[in-house]
Amino acid sequence: MTTAASSDADLIAAHAAGDPRAFAELVRRHRDRMWAVALRTLRDPEEASDALQEAFISAFRAAASFRAESQVTTWLHRIVVNACLDRVRRRQSRPTVPLPETGPGEPAAPRDSMSERETRLVVQNALRQLSEDQRVPIVLVDVEGYSVAETAKILGIAEGTVKSRCARGRAKLAKVLGHLRNPDADANVPDGAVEGRGVPVRRNWEGR
Repeated sequence: MTTAASSDADLIAAHAAGDPRAFAELVRRHRDRMWAVALRTLRDPEEASDALQEAFISAFRAAASFRAESQVTTWLHRIVVNACLDRVRRRQSRPTVPLPETGPGEPAAPRDSMSERETRLVVQNALRQLSEDQRVPIVLVDVEGYSVAETAKILGIAEGTVKSRCARGRAKLAKVLGHLRNPDADANVPDGAVEGRGVPVRRNWEGR
């Protein structure tokens, strides 16, 4: 079986056994998705790039200890998220940089209408207003499509904690983004609004 045709688990095993091409193939397969997670978490392309590099170095070194108790992608996400959160803790006193409309690994969409681009920027700005502990679960569950159980494993927290953080984050997003669902309505959604209302992100509570 060629490296390109091998499963993720096979690549991890091959890397641990000394195959010099195996880890490079694993990175090639998953770097775009890991980059997207890092960028949405840190909101700074430079920080995200550094975090991703640190994460892949950690994964390279830790591959021999991978026990296949979860999917390789879940394991990689855990390492990437941890690298991002480590950088967040180190930069808490520093100002943040706005997330660009597109960045490395994110294809430009020249044919997008102005309204679609504006909507993306509004959503990105809304995500920036969430605290880290709410934004990261929402990115993993609602954007990346991970289940609550998978997200709990990635973040090392209880499933109930994932649900509660997502619920609080969605309630905040609903108040900020309610006008996207009904442009003629008042954008200020009452505190008792249904969680997730008006949030233009994918909901996937029970898995992909």
